[in-house]
Amino acid sequence: MSRNLILGAFLSSLVVLAALISFVWTPYDYAALDIPNKLQPPNVQHWFGTDHFGRDIFSMIMVGARTSIAVALVAVGIGMVLGVPLGLTAAARKGSWLDEVIMRGNDLVFAFPSLVIAILITAVFGAGAINAIIAIGIFNIPVFARITRGAALSLWEREFILAARVSGKGAARISAEHILPNVANLLIVQGTIQFSLGILAEAGLSYVGLGAQPPTPSWGRMLADAQTMVSFAPHLALIPGLAIIVTVLGLNLLGDGLRDWLDPRIRVARA
Repeated sequence: MSRNLILGAFLSSLVVLAALISFVWTPYDYAALDIPNKLQPPNVQHWFGTDHFGRDIFSMIMVGARTSIAVALVAVGIGMVLGVPLGLTAAARKGSWLDEVIMRGNDLVFAFPSLVIAILITAVFGAGAINAIIAIGIFNIPVFARITRGAALSLWEREFILAARVSGKGAARISAEHILPNVANLLIVQGTIQFSLGILAEAGLSYVGLGAQPPTPSWGRMLADAQTMVSFAPHLALIPGLAIIVTVLGLNLLGDGLRDWLDPRIRVARA
């Protein structure tokens, strides 16, 4: 087992554990205002200090982890559930009008980054975590469709697929029974990468006010609130920034480690 996998799993587990614990316990009420104790640096009572409203930053980081993970997880789930079948269908119908429609549709979505999609959605439905999920999820669909199609195309000419076709199995059954299990490892690795990108996207959307709305804490909005106070309270920006860095680094290391662990060719090359 690689060091990347171990370190990535450790860092990711810390963030997930903090999010899970926040459901039942935080050191302080993350929404409680305590103006007399505002802008305190990290100390014994408030491990990460307090913000400009006197709220405990450690508690807000814990709940913010919950928000970021929930948004990214659901968004990646949307991308997988819709993108993988589209990719399998496009590969099974390579060169047909259906393949062309699916891939040109993917190109169209790629032309609009998640932030632009979020702006369009929030202009109609308003800002919020649900709309951030939809925006990030829509952007993930073509990612998984392309990854799935590319991996599936290399399998459709393999001998075991030809044997399945000779036995009378249709394209849909072959895709479900033979193609999908053989591309699952790649999709798992890509899922961890998109998860980390989803964390970044959620933070970016919250930073510009399009993500989770107050009083729900969000790492991106904590950074936005801190930008005018960095000179005299740097911990307000440093701590949520480090939380984002640790989470994204952990997930990227986890994805890299999973790729090495799940790909037998890499294991043999390193043996």
